[in-house]
Amino acid sequence: MNENLMPRSESAILCGRVAVLMGGLSAEREISLMSGHAVLQGLKKAGVDAFKFDPQLDLLHQLLELEADRVFNILHGRGGEDGTIQAVLDMLGMPYTGSGVAASALTMDKLATKRLLLGSNIPTPDYMELNSEGDCKRLPGDLGLPVFVKPVLEGSSIGMTPVYDAVDLVPAWQKASEFGDVFAEKLIIGSEYTAAFLDQHILPLIKLETPREFYDYEAKYFADDTIYTCPSGLDDTMVGNINRLVEQTIKVTGVSHWGRVDLMLDTANQPWIIEVNTTPGMTDHSLVPMAAREAGLDMPDLVLRILESTLSGDKSHV
Repeated sequence: MNENLMPRSESAILCGRVAVLMGGLSAEREISLMSGHAVLQGLKKAGVDAFKFDPQLDLLHQLLELEADRVFNILHGRGGEDGTIQAVLDMLGMPYTGSGVAASALTMDKLATKRLLLGSNIPTPDYMELNSEGDCKRLPGDLGLPVFVKPVLEGSSIGMTPVYDAVDLVPAWQKASEFGDVFAEKLIIGSEYTAAFLDQHILPLIKLETPREFYDYEAKYFADDTIYTCPSGLDDTMVGNINRLVEQTIKVTGVSHWGRVDLMLDTANQPWIIEVNTTPGMTDHSLVPMAAREAGLDMPDLVLRILESTLSGDKSHV
């Protein structure tokens, strides 16, 4: 166990009254509620005076009347991870967990994140914006197949489709378009990994394997046939290489406090950064609690350690 990861014994009292923000109005509401209840239970077990807060309509008015000393934000998706709630909380002077306005807005936008990563020489798969059926017809020649077709502004694999045949591009684009702007990303053939982080600490890597076509919404939150390997089974040299790449990704995107970086390792052992999650799932199927357990943190320790970040006195969320 890394003793530097353990929360301080006095933190539960110092944090005062804590509102756990969960639910909201995004497409990921169901998962946010699941995550939120797990976080709330963990905080209470850690001795924190915590309560549920499900912000929906008239958010600002609700927050103005909120009797809390700080917020544990576990809202997923739009409104919770895109800088919106962070901006409101900053305006109110309310300390909160996770990344600030700019980093949250950036990483929620998968295209903006990819442009930043490419500009920083961090490997991420090539991509192409899809704004019309014409773009879909040009894609096989311009980008090549196979690809993942994704909404720009959704998480939890919502609206995503892997495409191996050109005839499937337009239906995949139409499906993703239900959630806004769309892009296609080169599909990396290889193994999938994820790296959770707590402040400057990278937690043990997890390898993910699913019998499904890809690690989709069902596999992430409900299926019992997903195989998780933690530690990942990679040798120390490869783990070190991946962790350095994750650290670079955290630095250039400006994310803070806690989160998760998802990546692929191709058949030539080249890692590729796929995306950054600033408010990852915290359900019983989720990856951050799994990595934390391997590092010696149970759920009460983990959520209290995350909440401690709001005690630092640093209100300069990035």
